[in-house]
Amino acid sequence: MKDFRIDQSLRELTEHRTVVLPIACYETTINQNINGYIPLHWHDEFQFVLVVKGEAIFQINEENVSIQEGEGLFINSGYLHMAKEKNNSGCVYICLNVSPSFVLSQELYTIYVNPYIQATNISYIRLVSKEFWAKNILESILQINQLINQKPRYYEMDISVHLTLIWKNLIENGIQLEYEQVEVVKNQRMKQMLNWIHQHYAEKVLLDDIARAGQISRSECCRYFKRILKKTPMKYVTDYRIQKSLILLQQFEANVTDVAYQVGFNSTSYFIDKFRKTINMTPLAYKNKYKNNSTLER
Repeated sequence: MKDFRIDQSLRELTEHRTVVLPIACYETTINQNINGYIPLHWHDEFQFVLVVKGEAIFQINEENVSIQEGEGLFINSGYLHMAKEKNNSGCVYICLNVSPSFVLSQELYTIYVNPYIQATNISYIRLVSKEFWAKNILESILQINQLINQKPRYYEMDISVHLTLIWKNLIENGIQLEYEQVEVVKNQRMKQMLNWIHQHYAEKVLLDDIARAGQISRSECCRYFKRILKKTPMKYVTDYRIQKSLILLQQFEANVTDVAYQVGFNSTSYFIDKFRKTINMTPLAYKNKYKNNSTLER
């Protein structure tokens, strides 16, 4: 996937399902995304990743983890995450998103699935092939990807079998589940602040407004952003405005000055300066590059 839509709270809007199954499995080339990386987002589905080429750095909440070719990752439901390729490796990974309710039957869901969603110490689990249980999961991801692409007879049931095996291997790795209400609150507050920014980025944004959205102080707000996103709240606002400007600049009738004001900058020169530092080219150069690429594709 080269692009995906997210709502104001960073929740991904992509419908993760085939025609009949609440799952999605596809290959993603990180540097082909409109941003050049997979931006911060979250979704209710579990995500399983298998890197098939290169190397990527995934950020899940405040933690960064490097995943090499042949390795994988489990990202729990509801956690903020993003991905960048490492060392210009041209990273490609298989992404398997699956609704938690589809992993096991309703009778088993309460016992074997829901406790892992509620656990606050499992935002992600690395899948390294030298571990027998992890190797089994990685092989099942490959099998599911093939089944969805080839769609042999009864492939839906085969996928269901593989999902059961994936989950059985995951919970067999022996992680002790922990439940801390403070972590739940932190995650929710971060989403509330991001949600406010994404609703008001085109307006004048103040630190006080962001902190108020999370019901915390200015200093605590800055600590949240520094810890989880490795940047200040206002730097995040600027970066998000640049992200939104990319989409507008791809419209042939777009004017750089108009785009600057539409995404919340009150100075064209300031917008151009920040855009150049972030994208390594001016907004006009980006617009012309996209226009030329679109013409060639036709």
